[in-house]
Amino acid sequence: MLQLRPNCECCDKDLPPDSTEAMICSFECTFCRDCVTGVLRNTCPNCGGDLVARPTRSADRLRNNPASTLRVLEQHGCKQAA
Repeated sequence: MLQLRPNCECCDKDLPPDSTEAMICSFECTFCRDCVTGVLRNTCPNCGGDLVARPTRSADRLRNNPASTLRVLEQHGCKQAA
């Protein structure tokens, strides 16, 4: 099950479980759409994989399967992709 991490790893923008701005890689590294397009150029800086829209989870499913509250953040932000 996806963790649905609560923030962008680059800029720390809040990304609630129903956010359509959240993008993930196959390892669930999580970024906002602005960082993905403007900084990362659609490539995960951690694994080099593609970043795609994160699915949402309905409110009734979140009750039994809540989103993660663990915030992951790159200490110095994300570097511009080559």
